[in-house]
Amino acid sequence: MKTLLTVLLGTTALFGAAGFAVAQDEVVVGVSWNNFQEERWKTDEAAIRAVLDAAGARYISADAQSSASKQLTDIESLIAQGADALIILAQDSDAIGPAVASAVAEGIPVVGYDRLIENPDAFYLTFDNKEVGRMQAQAVFDVQPEGNYVFIKGNSADPNADFLFEGQMEVLQAAIDSGAIVNVGEAYTDNWNPEVAQANMEQFLTANNNEVDAVVASNDGTAGGAIAALAAQGLAGSVPVSGQDGDHAALNRIALGTQTVSVWKDARELGKKAGEIALALAEGTALDAVEGATTFSDGPNGVEMNAVLLAPVPVTQDNLNVVIDAGWVSKDVVCQGVAAGSVAACD
Repeated sequence: MKTLLTVLLGTTALFGAAGFAVAQDEVVVGVSWNNFQEERWKTDEAAIRAVLDAAGARYISADAQSSASKQLTDIESLIAQGADALIILAQDSDAIGPAVASAVAEGIPVVGYDRLIENPDAFYLTFDNKEVGRMQAQAVFDVQPEGNYVFIKGNSADPNADFLFEGQMEVLQAAIDSGAIVNVGEAYTDNWNPEVAQANMEQFLTANNNEVDAVVASNDGTAGGAIAALAAQGLAGSVPVSGQDGDHAALNRIALGTQTVSVWKDARELGKKAGEIALALAEGTALDAVEGATTFSDGPNGVEMNAVLLAPVPVTQDNLNVVIDAGWVSKDVVCQGVAAGSVAACD
């Protein structure tokens, strides 16, 4: 494994009392994206690359295009290209296991990025997804504390889908048990695809004669699909809908009143942290010595891992200024089509 020195000057590091120069290979960090076509990953990538560029490290990447089998091949290729550390956004957390085991066997540290890869020799970096689920459910519950609820879940192969749902149930289970809330529809969404979410929502509306009072959707893409189905029935804006990620389109929907909340996970912060952790691990830092590391064992198999869990922020009409002031999105984008005087952040 190559070693990252504190100062990199091209490929030469200067050190020692005599001041002589010793050649030093650059550090290479490989990133495997599950599907780089999704809007938010461009932001994550820019943050990762900024950290690597500042350290004089080299970035290489591959796009699995939502294929678990291609991602296995991609990771083999990144290793062959000389990656000293890997950041992996898993398409299928179980299917990726052999590739992770292979990397670890070769002494290449792995950061499971945003999605759990349940391996004790990998590092897990994400936002607190159960807390995201709690925030989603609470925001919808605050608006609609009773009635018929639909749950548009994430991809079944992504552990985050279940973490989110567990968090949602922590908030809503008591009301479900009391009968105040009735679960009238629940479905996973293949690949988090908005079109699949829309089709599922259409089916739930048909099955319930449009008598749906709230939708807990697990990200902004699935929220957009659900809202499209609601809009076709004249229900958009009258049924609260949750999401997450702070997608620009979702933030505009919040301003327009068709989406209730998007739990913002600042991808710039996540990407920056991933770059820092990958460099530290490539340098030889132990998993449990990574700054801010904690123990995580909430995965399906209870595997104990080292992890950093960042804090999310729920964004509603009342605090849309948070994402605008942070430079995440422009006011013009958030407020497009919003009637003057209707939303404080758009005034």
